[in-house]
Amino acid sequence: ALIINQEPDMKMVGSCATVDEALELYKTVQPDVTLMDLRLGSASGVDAIKAIRLVNPQARIIVLTMYEGDEDIYRAHQAGATTYLLKDTLSSDLVRVVRDVHAGQRPVVPEVQARLAERASMPTLTSREVEVIQLISQGLRNKEVGAMLGITEGTVQIHVKNIFAKLNVNDRTGAVQVAVRRGLIHMR
Repeated sequence: ALIINQEPDMKMVGSCATVDEALELYKTVQPDVTLMDLRLGSASGVDAIKAIRLVNPQARIIVLTMYEGDEDIYRAHQAGATTYLLKDTLSSDLVRVVRDVHAGQRPVVPEVQARLAERASMPTLTSREVEVIQLISQGLRNKEVGAMLGITEGTVQIHVKNIFAKLNVNDRTGAVQVAVRRGLIHMR
């Protein structure tokens, strides 16, 4: 807000902390450009992006977040984000990107482009594998994961084996570390 309000041709018109607030504020204010974090309360900014895009398919949304995993970037773009910036972006770059997006451009930061290109070359986890690695990150054993998901321990073992292969790791700790780094899961 401080950065935006210092610009003579820009004005911060509101802020919010949840997906519901974001959608309601968007409907009320209809900003020219929306800055969106990916962490909104207990939900994801990706959900807010999708909801806003249902209201206005032409909404100009810049993701500004600390999440730098390739999967986070991919999900935001799939949801309809115009571009993606990390919170350590310089003030001058943020202002330039807001102006570019307002002018109808879709600027892509080189680091973000590199992450998306890297993601395209990696095997992706299935939604079930993501559920399994999320539960593993909470310290659950295969038997407990199976009980939570309503599948057998043997099926969990197959998922774990596939996760290790896809993430190129040898153990559960390595799998969780890679999954967090890539943005496949988030630690709460």
